Amino acid sequence: MADEKESKMERAREYDASQIQVLEGLEAVRKRPGMYIGSTSSQGLHHLVWEIVDNGIDEALAGFADAIHVTVHKDNSVTVMDNGRGIPVDTQKKTGKSALETVFTILHAGGKFGGGGYKVSGGLHGVGASVVNALSSELDVKVVRDGKRYYMDFAYGRVKTHMKVIDTGLPENIHGTTVHFLPDPDIFRETTVFDINTLTTRIRELAFLNKGLRITIRDERPEKPTEESFMYEGGIKHYVEFLNKNKDVLFDEPIYVEGQENGITVEVAMQYTDDFHSNLLTFTNNIHTYEGGTHEEGFKRALTRIVNDYARKNNLMKDNEDNLSGEDVREGLTAVVSIKHPDPQFEGQTKTKLGNSDARTATDHLFSEHFMKFLMENPTIARKVVDKGLLASKARVAAKRAREVTRKKSGLEISNLPGKLADNTSKDPAISELFIVEGDSAGGSAKQGRSRLTQAILPIRGKILNVEKASMDKILANEEIRSLFTAMGTGFGDDFDVSKVNYHKLIIMTDADVDGAHIRTLLLTLIYRYMRPLLAAGYVYIAQPPLYQVRQGKMRRYIDSDEELQTILGQLPPSPKPVIQRYKGLGEMDASQLWETTMDPEKRRLLRVDPSDAAEANEVFTMLMGDKVEPRRNFIEQNAKYVENLDV
Repeated sequence: MADEKESKMERAREYDASQIQVLEGLEAVRKRPGMYIGSTSSQGLHHLVWEIVDNGIDEALAGFADAIHVTVHKDNSVTVMDNGRGIPVDTQKKTGKSALETVFTILHAGGKFGGGGYKVSGGLHGVGASVVNALSSELDVKVVRDGKRYYMDFAYGRVKTHMKVIDTGLPENIHGTTVHFLPDPDIFRETTVFDINTLTTRIRELAFLNKGLRITIRDERPEKPTEESFMYEGGIKHYVEFLNKNKDVLFDEPIYVEGQENGITVEVAMQYTDDFHSNLLTFTNNIHTYEGGTHEEGFKRALTRIVNDYARKNNLMKDNEDNLSGEDVREGLTAVVSIKHPDPQFEGQTKTKLGNSDARTATDHLFSEHFMKFLMENPTIARKVVDKGLLASKARVAAKRAREVTRKKSGLEISNLPGKLADNTSKDPAISELFIVEGDSAGGSAKQGRSRLTQAILPIRGKILNVEKASMDKILANEEIRSLFTAMGTGFGDDFDVSKVNYHKLIIMTDADVDGAHIRTLLLTLIYRYMRPLLAAGYVYIAQPPLYQVRQGKMRRYIDSDEELQTILGQLPPSPKPVIQRYKGLGEMDASQLWETTMDPEKRRLLRVDPSDAAEANEVFTMLMGDKVEPRRNFIEQNAKYVENLDV
């Protein structure tokens, strides 16, 4: 005991000033990149592009740029070019360096801190360019302004070539900034390969959010380079049309509202469809506020109030009828709310929820005024909106009793659950997992093979209801769906509360065949439409059961595909003859096999479901699960080549 005390005192004496690290320049960014870009995964890699693109968009918001060009080169480096004013090149008084060098080498240096450079801006508020520089093995920048072209390059955030003039006598109307960078593979160890679909989807979204701005994306990596250009004069109005392209709409043109109050610009575009669910996207300074915030609250509050006021004033509701709820008036609604705020305050580092109270007030006032005027001037459309809400209200009342069943562990005994849930013994959601298993046979194996402490099993019978085509009362009348809502403990739809979740892993475990894929798609549609925060929290997973087992002597291997099977068979000795078992369903595995291949945390492989782009996910679910046949047929015909060899 005395030795331990003496050792502790010795370590205390050794902890002195020499052990205090001082990270200079951009060293802190390279040391802890996740603090600045969220992660060093593929998501963080693409974040580098958005930081440079955001600088060009800030120039467009300020009225100085109307074009941005993004190029992905063969070596996976990226060039972003805009025709804005060009980063200043004169000496910055505080640093004594050129403004260009300051922007790329010093954190929190830029024109976005109230100095008059920008009224509104997105990005990382002045750290974007320097962070991209710090996390790139190579970066060079060209600036054209005042008839001259300036050049400077860097390596790992440090200056290689100081700013110099490389061209003179250029026309005064030519100006802008071109940034070329190569992500550092020592930082982005998971991947340095940019996904063109991820880039294209976000670039299309940015073009919708900034009407009149043309953004072009070019990919030079294929043998035949590809290029797409996006520009929408109608802005978010065209965005709503894009989101509804595979839906039946209640009126032809989206309602569009635009206004400004106390320096806050508010844009709203909305259109009703015959769907039973809503799709509301909100943005602040082009940043997608996934968790909503005050601007979303202002919009919802105004929408509910105005629809009810209009219905009352025009005798479309009886005096003894209750007001329509927010959920009622939003059924079937597709809406985009985009605000530009001079000083946005976001909750959390991820900037997914807006906190400014003045944004709530401005959105409410501006939308209320314009929306009521629109309804008064368009009584036919107004009647359709009210009727849609009234039908939703009736379905809500019919579903009220069923909603009460969706409580888990607090007031409702698990033994009463219709879904035959075999719960785990731990009450800690962080280590608890819920497996949704198809059929009683697979459910039985899963229950026997599971870890009872952490793993719960919920068997379902066949294909659940397609919620894309069903009203809430029909959804809650479905036993399988009700069981899932109950087991998760979160509620659903507008009542969803992710903090009440009972399991931090919801694992869809279906057969590795076409029917299993269909059931998985139905479950994902349900989760996306009514439990979407589970996806944002990273709680939804897909199990990966094997297709084959190959045995030869004491050797036993599990195989995932026909191609892998042929490769393995070609490598095995001819004797003894290998035994091949094809698993057409999870029910064909005994408990030990199911545990070993699909449920054991030490050996299993899970795919985490992460719809990084809500608009694209919405489009896919609508196309695959909605009423319109033509878009689904086109999708199948275009993608049939990828599954032509599928063993069904």
